[in-house]
Amino acid sequence: MDLESLINKYVPMTETAYYILLSLCEPKHGYGISKWVFEVTEGRINLGSGTVYGTISKMEKDNLICLYDEVDNRRIYEVTSRGKNVLKAEIARLHKLVEISSYLNKSL
Repeated sequence: MDLESLINKYVPMTETAYYILLSLCEPKHGYGISKWVFEVTEGRINLGSGTVYGTISKMEKDNLICLYDEVDNRRIYEVTSRGKNVLKAEIARLHKLVEISSYLNKSL
């Protein structure tokens, strides 16, 4: 699948997909992903293993992430360059939302 098609498939992202992909800018295993998301969202998002591994499976098939290593039966993943490009597209979309919201917030 070409990059534009991937961006159209994933953007806008669910919060789950966004945080999982963002977390993998540094290699992590499934539990490490869940722990990282819980910490950065201050406990607002607590991902279950089914959610994490289902999303990982989908993203791995789409080449957004790849296997980095396997240690003690734990698969460690990292974001690919394609995944980084999709993530950048989502971040740009979020920045635009904030920009528009900031402008409109002045009139509220």
